[in-house]
Amino acid sequence: MSDNPYFLSRGSHATADEGRCAMEWVSYLAGEPHSDSPRCVSPVLMKFCIRLNDALGDERRQRLRPYLARTIGTREDGLDEHRAWLCVDWLVRVYAPAWLSLAGLDGAALRLQALPPILTVEIARCALADLDAARDAVQDAAWAAAGAVVGAATGTVVGAAAQAAAWAVAGAAARDAVQDAAGIAAGIAAGAAAEAAAWAAVGNSTGYAAGSAAGNALLPAVERLQDSAFELLDRMLPTVPVQLPAVEDAALVCGVSF
Repeated sequence: MSDNPYFLSRGSHATADEGRCAMEWVSYLAGEPHSDSPRCVSPVLMKFCIRLNDALGDERRQRLRPYLARTIGTREDGLDEHRAWLCVDWLVRVYAPAWLSLAGLDGAALRLQALPPILTVEIARCALADLDAARDAVQDAAWAAAGAVVGAATGTVVGAAAQAAAWAVAGAAARDAVQDAAGIAAGIAAGAAAEAAAWAAVGNSTGYAAGSAAGNALLPAVERLQDSAFELLDRMLPTVPVQLPAVEDAALVCGVSF
Protein backbone atom coordinates (compact mmCIF):
# COMPACT_ATOMS: atom_id res chain seq x y z
CA MET A 1 0.00 0.00 0.00
CA SER A 2 1.32 3.45 -0.90
CA ASP A 3 1.45 6.51 1.35
CA ASN A 4 -0.59 8.30 -1.32
CA PRO A 5 -4.20 8.22 -0.05
CA TYR A 6 -5.45 8.10 -3.65
CA PHE A 7 -3.66 4.88 -4.55
CA LEU A 8 -5.15 2.31 -6.93
CA SER A 9 -4.66 -1.21 -5.62
CA ARG A 10 -4.89 -4.51 -7.45
CA GLY A 11 -8.03 -6.62 -7.03
CA SER A 12 -11.21 -5.97 -5.08
CA HIS A 13 -11.35 -5.24 -1.36
CA ALA A 14 -13.93 -6.06 1.30
CA THR A 15 -13.56 -2.62 2.89
CA ALA A 16 -11.97 0.67 1.92
CA ASP A 17 -9.47 0.22 4.77
CA GLU A 18 -7.93 -2.63 2.76
CA GLY A 19 -7.50 -0.40 -0.30
CA ARG A 20 -9.43 0.56 -3.41
CA CYS A 21 -9.12 -0.55 -7.02
CA ALA A 22 -10.13 1.72 -9.92
CA MET A 23 -13.86 0.94 -9.75
CA GLU A 24 -13.92 1.07 -5.95
CA TRP A 25 -12.56 4.59 -6.22
CA VAL A 26 -15.29 5.41 -8.73
CA SER A 27 -17.90 4.20 -6.25
CA TYR A 28 -16.37 6.53 -3.69
CA LEU A 29 -16.21 9.50 -6.07
CA ALA A 30 -19.84 8.95 -7.09
CA GLY A 31 -21.03 8.78 -3.48
CA GLU A 32 -22.01 5.12 -3.77
CA PRO A 33 -21.36 2.35 -1.20
CA HIS A 34 -17.96 0.66 -1.35
CA SER A 35 -18.04 -1.70 -4.34
CA ASP A 36 -16.09 -2.60 -7.47
CA SER A 37 -19.37 -2.50 -9.44
CA PRO A 38 -20.55 1.13 -9.29
CA ARG A 39 -24.13 1.52 -10.52
CA CYS A 40 -23.24 4.67 -12.48
CA VAL A 41 -20.69 3.09 -14.85
CA SER A 42 -21.16 1.43 -18.24
CA PRO A 43 -20.66 -2.37 -18.05
CA VAL A 44 -18.17 -2.18 -20.92
CA LEU A 45 -16.08 0.49 -19.22
CA MET A 46 -16.35 -1.29 -15.88
CA LYS A 47 -15.05 -4.57 -17.26
CA PHE A 48 -12.33 -2.80 -19.22
CA CYS A 49 -11.09 -0.81 -16.22
CA ILE A 50 -11.18 -3.78 -13.85
CA ARG A 51 -9.13 -5.96 -16.16
CA LEU A 52 -6.67 -3.17 -16.97
CA ASN A 53 -6.38 -2.26 -13.29
CA ASP A 54 -5.46 -5.83 -12.37
CA ALA A 55 -3.13 -6.44 -15.34
CA LEU A 56 -0.88 -3.44 -14.61
CA GLY A 57 1.85 -3.14 -12.02
CA ASP A 58 1.49 -0.71 -9.12
CA GLU A 59 3.24 2.22 -10.81
CA ARG A 60 1.57 2.04 -14.23
CA ARG A 61 -1.83 1.34 -12.65
CA GLN A 62 -1.89 4.87 -11.22
CA ARG A 63 -2.23 6.18 -14.79
CA LEU A 64 -5.90 5.17 -14.59
CA ARG A 65 -6.67 7.91 -12.05
CA PRO A 66 -7.36 10.79 -14.48
CA TYR A 67 -9.93 8.67 -16.33
CA LEU A 68 -12.04 7.53 -13.39
CA ALA A 69 -14.32 10.56 -12.89
CA ARG A 70 -15.15 10.43 -16.62
CA THR A 71 -16.72 6.96 -16.21
CA ILE A 72 -19.39 8.33 -13.87
CA GLY A 73 -22.78 8.65 -15.54
CA THR A 74 -21.96 6.34 -18.47
CA ARG A 75 -24.44 3.62 -17.48
CA GLU A 76 -27.21 3.39 -20.13
CA ASP A 77 -25.85 6.37 -22.06
CA GLY A 78 -26.50 4.59 -25.35
CA LEU A 79 -22.83 4.26 -26.28
CA ASP A 80 -21.97 0.73 -25.17
CA GLU A 81 -22.46 -0.88 -28.56
CA HIS A 82 -20.04 1.63 -30.07
CA ARG A 83 -17.60 1.01 -27.22
CA ALA A 84 -17.81 -2.71 -27.87
CA TRP A 85 -16.96 -2.19 -31.55
CA LEU A 86 -14.00 0.01 -30.57
CA CYS A 87 -12.74 -2.84 -28.40
CA VAL A 88 -13.09 -5.35 -31.21
CA ASP A 89 -11.35 -3.01 -33.64
CA TRP A 90 -8.44 -2.49 -31.22
CA LEU A 91 -8.00 -6.20 -30.62
CA VAL A 92 -7.98 -7.03 -34.33
CA ARG A 93 -6.11 -4.08 -35.86
CA VAL A 94 -3.72 -3.06 -33.07
CA TYR A 95 -3.19 -5.75 -30.46
CA ALA A 96 -3.05 -8.91 -32.61
CA PRO A 97 -0.78 -7.35 -35.29
CA ALA A 98 1.70 -6.23 -32.64
CA TRP A 99 2.17 -9.80 -31.44
CA LEU A 100 2.20 -11.20 -34.98
CA SER A 101 5.07 -8.83 -35.80
CA LEU A 102 6.95 -9.97 -32.71
CA ALA A 103 6.55 -13.53 -33.99
CA GLY A 104 8.04 -12.55 -37.34
CA LEU A 105 4.70 -12.84 -39.15
CA ASP A 106 4.74 -9.37 -40.69
CA GLY A 107 2.53 -10.32 -43.64
CA ALA A 108 -0.28 -11.49 -41.38
CA ALA A 109 0.16 -8.39 -39.21
CA LEU A 110 -0.04 -6.04 -42.19
CA ARG A 111 -3.22 -7.69 -43.49
CA LEU A 112 -4.98 -7.06 -40.18
CA GLN A 113 -3.67 -3.50 -39.92
CA ALA A 114 -4.91 -2.75 -43.45
CA LEU A 115 -8.50 -3.64 -42.60
CA PRO A 116 -10.92 -0.69 -42.40
CA PRO A 117 -12.09 0.22 -38.87
CA ILE A 118 -14.10 -2.74 -37.58
CA LEU A 119 -17.27 -0.95 -36.59
CA THR A 120 -19.87 -3.00 -38.49
CA VAL A 121 -20.89 -6.64 -38.78
CA GLU A 122 -19.88 -6.82 -42.44
CA ILE A 123 -16.32 -5.68 -41.75
CA ALA A 124 -16.05 -7.94 -38.71
CA ARG A 125 -17.14 -10.88 -40.84
CA CYS A 126 -14.40 -10.12 -43.36
CA ALA A 127 -11.87 -9.77 -40.54
CA LEU A 128 -12.65 -13.31 -39.37
CA ALA A 129 -11.14 -14.74 -42.55
CA ASP A 130 -7.91 -12.80 -42.01
CA LEU A 131 -7.82 -13.83 -38.35
CA ASP A 132 -8.26 -17.49 -39.28
CA ALA A 133 -5.35 -17.15 -41.70
CA ALA A 134 -3.27 -15.49 -38.98
CA ARG A 135 -4.01 -18.33 -36.57
CA ASP A 136 -2.91 -20.85 -39.19
CA ALA A 137 0.30 -18.89 -39.69
CA VAL A 138 0.97 -18.88 -35.95
CA GLN A 139 0.51 -22.63 -35.73
CA ASP A 140 2.77 -23.21 -38.73
CA ALA A 141 5.59 -20.79 -38.07
CA ALA A 142 5.48 -18.64 -34.91
CA TRP A 143 7.09 -21.13 -32.57
CA ALA A 144 9.95 -21.80 -34.97
CA ALA A 145 10.45 -18.14 -35.85
CA ALA A 146 10.29 -16.63 -32.39
CA GLY A 147 10.45 -19.41 -29.82
CA ALA A 148 8.05 -20.69 -27.23
CA VAL A 149 7.42 -17.40 -25.44
CA VAL A 150 6.23 -15.31 -28.38
CA GLY A 151 4.61 -18.31 -30.04
CA ALA A 152 2.39 -19.03 -27.06
CA ALA A 153 1.55 -15.37 -26.50
CA THR A 154 0.76 -14.72 -30.16
CA GLY A 155 -1.53 -17.70 -30.41
CA THR A 156 -3.45 -16.57 -27.33
CA VAL A 157 -3.79 -12.98 -28.56
CA VAL A 158 -4.92 -13.86 -32.09
CA GLY A 159 -7.42 -16.35 -30.65
CA ALA A 160 -8.84 -13.67 -28.34
CA ALA A 161 -9.18 -11.23 -31.25
CA ALA A 162 -10.96 -13.83 -33.35
CA GLN A 163 -13.32 -14.67 -30.52
CA ALA A 164 -14.18 -11.01 -30.00
CA ALA A 165 -14.91 -10.54 -33.71
CA ALA A 166 -17.05 -13.68 -33.76
CA TRP A 167 -19.03 -12.47 -30.73
CA ALA A 168 -19.65 -9.15 -32.47
CA VAL A 169 -20.86 -10.84 -35.66
CA ALA A 170 -23.11 -13.31 -33.82
CA GLY A 171 -24.62 -10.68 -31.54
CA ALA A 172 -25.58 -8.30 -34.32
CA ALA A 173 -26.72 -11.07 -36.70
CA ALA A 174 -29.16 -12.21 -34.02
CA ARG A 175 -30.36 -8.61 -33.76
CA ASP A 176 -29.71 -8.59 -30.03
CA ALA A 177 -30.81 -5.35 -28.39
CA VAL A 178 -27.50 -5.24 -26.51
CA GLN A 179 -24.37 -7.06 -27.58
CA ASP A 180 -22.33 -8.97 -25.03
CA ALA A 181 -20.18 -5.89 -24.79
CA ALA A 182 -18.73 -6.70 -21.39
CA GLY A 183 -17.52 -10.03 -22.73
CA ILE A 184 -15.87 -8.35 -25.71
CA ALA A 185 -14.23 -5.80 -23.45
CA ALA A 186 -12.90 -8.59 -21.25
CA GLY A 187 -10.82 -9.66 -24.25
CA ILE A 188 -8.87 -6.42 -23.91
CA ALA A 189 -7.00 -8.05 -21.04
CA ALA A 190 -5.83 -10.81 -23.38
CA GLY A 191 -2.36 -9.55 -22.56
CA ALA A 192 -2.64 -11.15 -19.15
CA ALA A 193 -3.69 -14.45 -20.71
CA ALA A 194 -0.92 -14.20 -23.29
CA GLU A 195 1.63 -13.49 -20.58
CA ALA A 196 0.46 -16.50 -18.58
CA ALA A 197 0.65 -18.74 -21.66
CA ALA A 198 4.12 -17.51 -22.48
CA TRP A 199 5.45 -18.00 -18.96
CA ALA A 200 3.90 -21.47 -18.81
CA ALA A 201 5.58 -22.44 -22.07
CA VAL A 202 8.95 -21.17 -20.91
CA GLY A 203 8.60 -22.72 -17.47
CA ASN A 204 7.88 -26.11 -18.99
CA SER A 205 10.91 -26.01 -21.25
CA THR A 206 13.81 -23.96 -19.95
CA GLY A 207 13.09 -22.82 -16.42
CA TYR A 208 12.73 -19.58 -14.46
CA ALA A 209 15.94 -17.83 -15.58
CA ALA A 210 15.00 -18.08 -19.26
CA GLY A 211 11.46 -17.03 -18.44
CA SER A 212 12.71 -13.90 -16.71
CA ALA A 213 14.98 -13.01 -19.63
CA ALA A 214 12.16 -13.56 -22.13
CA GLY A 215 9.79 -11.42 -20.08
CA ASN A 216 12.33 -8.59 -19.99
CA ALA A 217 12.80 -8.80 -23.75
CA LEU A 218 9.06 -8.47 -24.33
CA LEU A 219 8.59 -5.64 -21.83
CA PRO A 220 8.96 -2.71 -24.31
CA ALA A 221 6.31 -4.20 -26.61
CA VAL A 222 3.98 -4.90 -23.70
CA GLU A 223 4.34 -1.33 -22.42
CA ARG A 224 3.60 0.10 -25.88
CA LEU A 225 0.40 -1.94 -25.99
CA GLN A 226 -0.54 -0.78 -22.51
CA ASP A 227 -0.09 2.81 -23.69
CA SER A 228 -2.38 2.01 -26.61
CA ALA A 229 -4.97 0.55 -24.22
CA PHE A 230 -5.06 3.87 -22.36
CA GLU A 231 -5.64 5.65 -25.67
CA LEU A 232 -8.53 3.28 -26.37
CA LEU A 233 -10.02 3.98 -22.94
CA ASP A 234 -9.80 7.71 -23.65
CA ARG A 235 -11.79 7.23 -26.89
CA MET A 236 -14.51 5.28 -25.06
CA LEU A 237 -15.05 7.97 -22.43
CA PRO A 238 -16.92 11.28 -22.44
CA THR A 239 -14.58 14.22 -22.92
CA VAL A 240 -15.85 16.04 -19.82
CA PRO A 241 -16.55 14.38 -16.45
CA VAL A 242 -19.90 14.86 -14.77
CA GLN A 243 -20.19 17.11 -11.73
CA LEU A 244 -19.05 15.02 -8.77
CA PRO A 245 -21.02 14.92 -5.52
CA ALA A 246 -19.43 16.45 -2.45
CA VAL A 247 -17.34 13.77 -0.76
CA GLU A 248 -14.67 13.79 1.90
CA ASP A 249 -11.24 14.76 0.54
CA ALA A 250 -12.83 15.73 -2.81
CA ALA A 251 -10.10 18.33 -3.32
CA LEU A 252 -7.49 15.59 -2.99
CA VAL A 253 -8.99 13.13 -5.42
CA CYS A 254 -10.24 15.63 -7.99
CA GLY A 255 -7.38 18.09 -7.90
CA VAL A 256 -3.63 18.12 -8.29
CA SER A 257 -3.19 14.55 -7.06
CA PHE A 258 -4.28 13.31 -10.47
